[in-house]
Amino acid sequence: MICNLCPRNCNAQREEYSGKGFCKMGTIPKIALAAPHYWEEPCISGKNGSGTVFFSGCTMKCVFCQNYEISSMGQGKYVTAYELSEIYRSLEDKGVHNINLVTATHFIDEIIKSFEIYMPKIPIVYNCGGYEKVETLKRLEGIVSVYLPDFKYGFNELGEKYSKAVNYVETAENAIGEMVRQRGKVQFDENGMITSGVIVRHLILPNHTKSSIKVLEIIKEKFGDNVLVSLMGQYIPMGKAEDFEKLNRKITPREYNKVLDVLYDLEIDGFAQELKSADKKFVPKWDI
Repeated sequence: MICNLCPRNCNAQREEYSGKGFCKMGTIPKIALAAPHYWEEPCISGKNGSGTVFFSGCTMKCVFCQNYEISSMGQGKYVTAYELSEIYRSLEDKGVHNINLVTATHFIDEIIKSFEIYMPKIPIVYNCGGYEKVETLKRLEGIVSVYLPDFKYGFNELGEKYSKAVNYVETAENAIGEMVRQRGKVQFDENGMITSGVIVRHLILPNHTKSSIKVLEIIKEKFGDNVLVSLMGQYIPMGKAEDFEKLNRKITPREYNKVLDVLYDLEIDGFAQELKSADKKFVPKWDI
């Protein structure tokens, strides 16, 4: 196939097991882990965990990625659309609250096929980096119940520097706008588990509180109370982060509280992750 699934518009040839685009992936899905995951937001993980499927490869190249082995190094195994559908079924049988697709954009064709084979009775969560193409997201309408995008940067120069993502801010705004159009305001079931809507994640980076504050201001202005925000403080220098002077440490309590105060001042609803979550023990082990 000639691929233009993500905003990079590579127009690149992708064979079944290899590709010449930015993500370097073929068209056959490659996954690194499929298991209940207990460290998402409370309304996603609940008591039984989120049925998380981690896909290999990525349309971004975040230098601080905690999943570097799979996002950039391509660790994982190939699965067919049918095998994916059976993975959903198996996770559902384990009692997970939802099926959580992590970094799946570059495999969307086969993923759609997998849901044509078997559609779980639990919500489908689309867990992505925010650098998404509206036309691609439209293909997920009626399949995805909950969107879980990142909004990584408040300034485009940071997107280019740390993720090789041009026009990140405008692209994320447009993508999240489409997600909100599809799902509307967040809805929960009687047990407090999310069933529909958009939760926007933001990871606070060291030395970049101005960017974090800008992200919160954009979210408030553009989306108001149509989304929840998950403010994350678990940054750890991983991937290639130690090569960047401003990223080679954890965030400080002062940085965390500075951004948290803005979250409260703007009266944004959502979640705030504690600093003690900045521990490598929360990083998944890739054992598919």
